Amino acid sequence: MKNQQSGFTLIELIMVIVILGILAAVALPKFADFSGEARAASLSGALGAVRSASAIVHSAALVAGKTAADGEIVTLEGKDITLAYGYATADSIMDAAQLSSEFKRATGTVRLGNCTFTYTAAKGAETGVTISPITTDSDPDPDPITSC
Repeated sequence: MKNQQSGFTLIELIMVIVILGILAAVALPKFADFSGEARAASLSGALGAVRSASAIVHSAALVAGKTAADGEIVTLEGKDITLAYGYATADSIMDAAQLSSEFKRATGTVRLGNCTFTYTAAKGAETGVTISPITTDSDPDPDPITSC
């Protein structure tokens, strides 16, 4: 009687390793950019916070009758928000939106990774503020934003 061995041959094992290598090479780039997607989601949330804060500040200014060109202040959640024409100034909108320090902030500009959006303060009582959509360094008009 002949002894029968069971198991895989060396060729079969090598083929499995090759197939796994090909799958890893194809699948790994799909999972490698989670940090860019997370930054894009965070910046989208910050954009929403700035839009909401702008509307809340303007509503509070209208209720208080503070719509002068400059020098007026409303207090929201213990923070003084400087106004221009009843809207938050570019310097104070970041405080009103309560953005964390992870966002690189300049006057009216919020940056995370290579993505940016800009808050432009009101230049008159009738004009209101302008909040740009999110742009990237390489694409000024990404629609939708997928990675930063």
